[in-house]
Amino acid sequence: MEYKEIWYSLFGILGLLFWSFKLFRIFQTPQLVFPKALGSKKLNVNRYITFILGTIGWLFISYALMGPRKPLKNLPGDIEVNDVFLVVDVSRSMLAEDLRPNRLEVAKEKLREFAALRPTDRLGVIIFSEQVFTLLPLTTDPTLVDKILGEIRIGFLGSGTNIGDALGLAVARAQKSNTKNKVIILLTDGVNNVGNMTPLNAARTAKDFNIKVYTIGLGRTKSKLPIGRDARGKARYQNIPGGSIDIETLEEISKLTGGKSYMAGSEDSLQEILSEIQELEKTKIQSEGIVVYDELFKQYLIWGLFFLICSEFYRRLILREVL
Repeated sequence: MEYKEIWYSLFGILGLLFWSFKLFRIFQTPQLVFPKALGSKKLNVNRYITFILGTIGWLFISYALMGPRKPLKNLPGDIEVNDVFLVVDVSRSMLAEDLRPNRLEVAKEKLREFAALRPTDRLGVIIFSEQVFTLLPLTTDPTLVDKILGEIRIGFLGSGTNIGDALGLAVARAQKSNTKNKVIILLTDGVNNVGNMTPLNAARTAKDFNIKVYTIGLGRTKSKLPIGRDARGKARYQNIPGGSIDIETLEEISKLTGGKSYMAGSEDSLQEILSEIQELEKTKIQSEGIVVYDELFKQYLIWGLFFLICSEFYRRLILREVL
């Protein structure tokens, strides 16, 4: 329980004192004096009943003036919300099993953990292979983000790795937002080999709109890609050429936009990278927040008025005083 202004209760106490003086005619000179033999004990009892009812009423009013209230919940105050686009490579090479069970599943799991730690930010998801696709526009719904990330699949966007157009689409969507801080996290395991826009041109556009790009190259230098099963049902693999990640371009993208470039060769390293980005782009809270209260003064005020009215009716009907 909290109180707005405790000292306001003094007005209720003063009200009780003035009312009591008037009830018992303190400091008033009687105009007509009756002999004591004509006095009535019943009259005195009724006066004290009137006093008790009035006192209860004034105490309720005094308590109501203190502004009693109960905190219900805290709402975020002025929060600097970030716009974060997750741009995820869904080319066939993401099925490589150098990360278990494969690169894509590990990426999905770690990105879901990353998104869960940013409930106040707006997150969007873009996937790409030969074609690019906005899987989820910017949203503040963490449940929806988690669901969409969990449903990412490979196979319907063709073959190839279109980093440039994917990054360009993320920049185009981000630049329409009024949010001050805009971030793109680009996760890929390949080299740009299709598309209309080069990755560096997209990065330059991102720089023009103050959009920071973090790049993550996913996978090990030497890895194998599953290509089905042989006649005996045994899994078959083909080697992915070493150095297939265009590390130099990813570093240049991050450098141009003020971000940072990483290489993730394991599940643990990807988690560490996303944790570092989490800290670098941590949401800043500008105030302590807003507390929502249940204001209780009305109910005490109503009870106070009720007892005062009862006291005055008792005074008129039982004591038969003319006020």
